[in-house]
Amino acid sequence: MYTEEMYLPTVEELTVPEVNLSTNTLRAASFHLGKYCESKNNEFMLCRDELKDPRKCLKEGREVTSCSLDFFRQMKKNCAEEFNTYSTCMWKTSGDYAFKHCRKTQSVYDQCMLEKMDIPRPEYGYFCRVRVHDTDRPKPPKPKKEVYVDATPALPDDKERIRAKYGSRLHWITE
Repeated sequence: MYTEEMYLPTVEELTVPEVNLSTNTLRAASFHLGKYCESKNNEFMLCRDELKDPRKCLKEGREVTSCSLDFFRQMKKNCAEEFNTYSTCMWKTSGDYAFKHCRKTQSVYDQCMLEKMDIPRPEYGYFCRVRVHDTDRPKPPKPKKEVYVDATPALPDDKERIRAKYGSRLHWITE
């Protein structure tokens, strides 16, 4: 529901240049793009997760898009031929853009990215690892605990707690 107090961003705030590329192009560049824009993407995801409101993370989202566009400009300047060969191979050899059919062209592309842009291809599982991301944004305040006046009162802490007559469903937890 929309109310008058609710802030909605303007069209100008929402308008950003898009990364207008095909699926096989984005998939072929995904590992190096993820490595190149890792800090900006982590900042955006942290903002979105902490604030629970995408309107408050528009600046971080613009930075991710800008980083992606910058990556593709740099890659086009340095490794366009190798990348186009790799991307076309993924497009023409399988219906699901699988990497497995294009390992030779991938190797040439990876080598070019390492030599000319100094971006090594991340090893398998790199993006699944847990990492700590440092940010300059202040930590959001903790939400206040809701107190309901008609809530069922809990047992007092000093009350004796009697074990269930037939045991617990949580039999694997020992006390």
